[in-house]
Amino acid sequence: MAPKTYSSFDEIDQHLKILKLQREIHKESMKFNLHYAKTNLYPTQLVGGFSGLVQKIVLTFAIRKLSNISGILKTFRRRDRMGPLE
Repeated sequence: MAPKTYSSFDEIDQHLKILKLQREIHKESMKFNLHYAKTNLYPTQLVGGFSGLVQKIVLTFAIRKLSNISGILKTFRRRDRMGPLE
């Protein structure tokens, strides 16, 4: 990156103000991200996330079992339509 050349002190002052504001914005962004990380890594949040994970696993298991049962019922229905097996 080439060094910037300034033609007046006003340009330098303006650039310094811009840099100061950018630094403040980054500082506030870091504070926000730190606060967000602290609240999300709080033990109660972790337990809540764990229970949500368990709920998803149980729900997936239940859906698979129900789909297996419905598949079995479909085969029984087909047999009833076709008549007795020989």
